[in-house]
Amino acid sequence: MPENVLGSTLTIEHSALNSPMYDLLKTINYPRELRQLDERQLKRLADELRAFLVESVSQTGGHLSSNLGTVELTIALHYVFDTPHDRIIWDVGHQTYGHKVLTGRREGMKRMRMWQGLSGFPRREESEYDTFGTAHSSTSISAALGMAVASKLAAVERHVVAVIGDGAMTAGMAFEALNNAGAMDVDLLVILNDNEMSISPPVGALNKHLAKLMSGRFYTAAKRAGEKVLGELAKRAEEHVKGMVTPGTLFEELGFNYIGPIDGHDLDALVPTLRNMKELKGPQFLHIVTRKGAGYKLAEADPVLYHGVSKFDASNGIVGGKSSGKLTYTQVFGNWLCDMAALDERLVGITPAMREGSGLVRFAEEYPERYFDVGIAEQHAMTFAAGLACEGYKPVLAIYSTFLQRAYDQLIHDVQIQNLPIVLAIDRAGLVGADGATHNGSFDLTYLRCLPGMTVMTPSDENECRQMLFTALQMGTPAAVRYPRGTGPGADILQEMTALPVGKGEIRRRRSDSANGAKKVALVAFGSMLRPALEAADELDATVVNMRFVKPLDEALVLELAGSHDLLVTMEENVVMGGAGSAVLEALERARRCVPVLQLGLPDRFIDQGDPGIQLASVGLDKEGIVRSVRERLDQLTSMNG
Repeated sequence: MPENVLGSTLTIEHSALNSPMYDLLKTINYPRELRQLDERQLKRLADELRAFLVESVSQTGGHLSSNLGTVELTIALHYVFDTPHDRIIWDVGHQTYGHKVLTGRREGMKRMRMWQGLSGFPRREESEYDTFGTAHSSTSISAALGMAVASKLAAVERHVVAVIGDGAMTAGMAFEALNNAGAMDVDLLVILNDNEMSISPPVGALNKHLAKLMSGRFYTAAKRAGEKVLGELAKRAEEHVKGMVTPGTLFEELGFNYIGPIDGHDLDALVPTLRNMKELKGPQFLHIVTRKGAGYKLAEADPVLYHGVSKFDASNGIVGGKSSGKLTYTQVFGNWLCDMAALDERLVGITPAMREGSGLVRFAEEYPERYFDVGIAEQHAMTFAAGLACEGYKPVLAIYSTFLQRAYDQLIHDVQIQNLPIVLAIDRAGLVGADGATHNGSFDLTYLRCLPGMTVMTPSDENECRQMLFTALQMGTPAAVRYPRGTGPGADILQEMTALPVGKGEIRRRRSDSANGAKKVALVAFGSMLRPALEAADELDATVVNMRFVKPLDEALVLELAGSHDLLVTMEENVVMGGAGSAVLEALERARRCVPVLQLGLPDRFIDQGDPGIQLASVGLDKEGIVRSVRERLDQLTSMNG
């Protein structure tokens, strides 16, 4: 790799750990070995770790920018604190690859985010150094506070550190935790990793000096003595000095001792500051400033592009962006939103800090006055949308299935009870691949279909997604369209938009009439399951139905199938419990129709990270799994009937 790409003297042209460039990193298998290093060696270790992360992630894909931004912080934390006895809780977990490398999992990085490999996030089952499993944002302070209180109750001497990013600090949960922690007599250190601003050299030098001073024992002792001896004069002098150079008034008011901001890439500032703060009692708050993608110039220049990456050539970087030439469901949604905005000036788009991930970049550029990024605040996003709807606007809330879970109370209380016309564009429904259990959209059909007044649609291809979004907007009541991550079957997308008949499915394949004596099977597919259903149907000679709507369900079609088939097979990329298959069973029960039903869907367990195809095959939702399950049930029915 050219020196001007990787911003250090190291290159990453050789395979991991076989090159002299990793001589120091190879000696660090666990933090106890890191703590044996001379402090002057830490900068070299940071260079090697940064180079290793670029090489590793380029070969596996994953989160890059955020991990490069926390290399020095990771080293400093494990160098100063006695992990795993001392607890480090990483918010979200996008920044924990360096942590994994230094805690016994360096060799495992070659299978990062793969089936039966390392998780891309902290996971308690994976390592004792992963003290709390994270992947959704803004949980670290609450968890750390719980651990700090537990240590106090058990009379255990332990330091507890929560690391949280400036984006995650926009969530209400983080402030709830800060408010609670500031009023409690517990020892807790919160580190704010702020990568949205930079420090100019003069300010950085001054803040480094003041951070060391204000975190030291002398300052703390002087503060106590000054309050007693000099009274209000000393207090005012302290507030004057700190007020000039720190933005910590809010955190001080919440009960924290605020230190910073300091340069998060300067180990000469980080290590002594952490050492000093380690000795302080009560709630402490350290504000550090970092750069996403630090040390890898391509990622520094475009940290959004390099936030979550597929495999790439580390020497040349990502070429041509991330486009595969085929429209993803996310892009279909983004294009539809812009097309609708041109037709209806009352349409507004809302995202909880997922502009790129949810496909809203173009909309934000073309309709900035109608684009609202509310930050990592899903609960607020939902009620904000409800307020807009009350005033005659048409909110479209673009949200991942797994993040919608956070706004469930607001969906019930603020939207459904008032029957407000909000469109939920639910991305990443079903199994999502490398991000694993924390990001799989496994439950939305279950938790949405039980809500009175909700319409739930499941498109089977890209064009159907576009038409369903249009249908949802025309309804004037709450409606959800849930679609999977990535691309679909590649259907032609019609520019013209037509509202679908609500609650009506369609038969896509009819079984042949030539099967003498064979039991008649109908595959009842919802959304993404239509494609594997059609593939399996050729081998089973089965009828295939594209149900389209989970709620309202096409009960007439279900009863028609029940009257003409010996076995109904429901198929959904959602948990079986309470999902679309359950809706079919409920319809049959209401009609007092007795027909065998096989429910295929996600089992009653969490599905780990891996290639989406492997994930689906592991739960029997690929063609082979469907054929096998149907034939097993047919054999059971045959044996039961003698």
